[in-house]
Amino acid sequence: MEGQNISDIIEQYLKSILADSEHVEIRRSEIADLFDVVPSQINYVIKTRFTIQNGYLVESKRGGGGYIRIERVNLLDDIDVLNTLISVIGDDINERDAVSIIQTLYDEDVISRREADLMAVMVSKQTLALTDRQVADVLRAHVLISLLNRLRYES
Repeated sequence: MEGQNISDIIEQYLKSILADSEHVEIRRSEIADLFDVVPSQINYVIKTRFTIQNGYLVESKRGGGGYIRIERVNLLDDIDVLNTLISVIGDDINERDAVSIIQTLYDEDVISRREADLMAVMVSKQTLALTDRQVADVLRAHVLISLLNRLRYES
């Protein structure tokens, strides 16, 4: 595990559980104890590695019996997931997040490698070579949402 940080290790652990089940329910403090980290480290991993852009839905319940539920979702089988993904994109999106969404579409066999490569080029900084980063992020969001809408209606 040389070269891996603790966030990578926690992510791999949670993904290994998800490989055997459609969802996992965890207690933040228990996972933190298991890896000898503070609970906020678990929050960080979940917020950055288990996002809708990466094909996961996260639900949390606070309180004494609280838990965090992580569920792997199939993007095209659940139209609500695509709608949520589009709403997460919102009015603008940076290149890193856009590529993350495209990678997830590829990983889930929604698009081919060639389609993923073409989509990545469409949303790249080089293609959207604008001096105003905010305008580029807005344009990138429009392009990505249009592509997702097209996928939504494809059978």
